[in-house]
Amino acid sequence: MFNRPQVPEITAAEVATRLNGDAEQRPVVVDVREPDEWAEGHIAGAQHIPLGQLAARAGEIPQDREVVLVCHSGQRSALATAMLRRAGYAQAVNMTGGMVAWEKARLPVER
Repeated sequence: MFNRPQVPEITAAEVATRLNGDAEQRPVVVDVREPDEWAEGHIAGAQHIPLGQLAARAGEIPQDREVVLVCHSGQRSALATAMLRRAGYAQAVNMTGGMVAWEKARLPVER
């Protein structure tokens, strides 16, 4: 059975609130889903870095602010969060429930 790593988490509603807050406090959202999933809809302004490319492309992600990792349901983004935290991203957090939770909360999706 797959065990999800224990990482700091944030809800979709909390992410939405932070994205609408002070520009200097806004988190960086990184969507780690595959390109076809991304094309179906994503959080506006999110960076798209599929999980398989994350290690090679981590340098594209700032380390000086909160980084919210997102996937479909929160499983892959939990792995991504653990990877980034091990790489020194102390403010990396996983969005619980992923895009399923985002859409369930009726938050805006960019297509």
